[in-house]
Amino acid sequence: MRGRAGRTVGAAALAIVAACGALVPAPSPPEPEAALPPLVIPPGEVAAVPPRPAADSLREDERVPSPRPRVERSAVADDAPPRVRVALRTAANRVQVGAEGAVRFVDADGRYVAGGEGRVWTIESRPGALRLVGDGGAASAWRTGTIEAVAGGAAPLRVDGRRYRGRLRLVPTDSGLAVVNMLGLEAYLRGVVPREIGPRTAAEAAAVEAQAIAARSYTVVRLRETSGRPWDVVGTVLNQAYGGVDAETPVADDAVAATAGLVLLYDGKVINATFHAACGGRTATAPELWRTRGEPWLVSVDDTDPATGRPYCERSPRFRWTARYTADQLQTLATRWLAQYGGAPTGGLGRVHGVRIAGRTPTGRVASVAFTTDRGTYTVRANDVRFVLRSANGELLNSTSFDVAGPDGSGGIELNGHGHGHGVGMCQWGAIGRARAGQDARTILRTYFPGTTIGAAPAARGP
Repeated sequence: MRGRAGRTVGAAALAIVAACGALVPAPSPPEPEAALPPLVIPPGEVAAVPPRPAADSLREDERVPSPRPRVERSAVADDAPPRVRVALRTAANRVQVGAEGAVRFVDADGRYVAGGEGRVWTIESRPGALRLVGDGGAASAWRTGTIEAVAGGAAPLRVDGRRYRGRLRLVPTDSGLAVVNMLGLEAYLRGVVPREIGPRTAAEAAAVEAQAIAARSYTVVRLRETSGRPWDVVGTVLNQAYGGVDAETPVADDAVAATAGLVLLYDGKVINATFHAACGGRTATAPELWRTRGEPWLVSVDDTDPATGRPYCERSPRFRWTARYTADQLQTLATRWLAQYGGAPTGGLGRVHGVRIAGRTPTGRVASVAFTTDRGTYTVRANDVRFVLRSANGELLNSTSFDVAGPDGSGGIELNGHGHGHGVGMCQWGAIGRARAGQDARTILRTYFPGTTIGAAPAARGP
């Protein structure tokens, strides 16, 4: 984001953001990718949506500052507060843990369990317990408590060969082993931003800075939630894709450092800054996709480039797409998912006779799809459609912007659509297109989240 949305942030701002660390818990329920529930944004009071000001009408104090001296990435420690607990695994049978240098394992009270230089340990699990097996085959006793892995110096740890900053917490559960990466927010973002926005060039840096601010905002909101789970976020698209050290890039590292501590605010509060890959030309309001009354900053935004008359996100590889389903595939999907998402009986549907669009939203997305079967017609609403009409490998349907062609002679159907993701909030390919057109990070974010400002997260209130 070469709008240079805050090249540096003072120590005071970072200290304010650090206050969030005391509020740690906030996990979202982890589930296998093939069985993810629809994302539901908690409903909030909807105020009148303020008009989006033109970029040249910003107050002087909201204008993007001039380029400032580069912030050295080493200035913020990998474990600096606020800290994030990222679930890398939630129900593993075993994992391998090591480091490039020394690593030690300690129990919940900090007592030494095992350790050494240049070794790899296999952590095995059984319900409610775990044990460490050294590379020589010697195994520890089964333990019911958590164990933490700590690397010597600033070296990253390895989990099944992938590198991660910070510490690891190994948690025995009834369903297996949870592996939780604990690290500072800014270090976490270094592994999130490039996975979310992709490998970008310096010419697209404004989009990367916008992604960094949006991802930081999303994470701070998660840190302020409460839950009994031993993690705040999972490292998949259920929350935010996270790749650890191996995902880091110089452009993304610079964007995280340039925006350090900055979040999106509405009425002085950090917002749940949602984002998606490609809107297809217009973003959606939250109620079009989820069971919520919406939020005033999540409105429909025209994503057309006035200079070309074409959507900013047209470069997306899934701007236009086609999905085909045979009659047997439709039968399998309906049998597996209509009970969960369409209210169908679990005792069997009989044969699926047809699939049709039963309504559209104000932005032209599918509001609901009706499946006609031997047992009746069952309606799946909005974003839930993406969880029912999955691909053969379990990937969700690209978007809810589509038309249905068919059934064909064999009873199958074809969907012709555009866009990728839920369509609410910031369009990532749109942000890339806007950056290429010369927009800076603040302009990009003000466009997709109208009425918001950018600043340091306010200090959390005490109980």
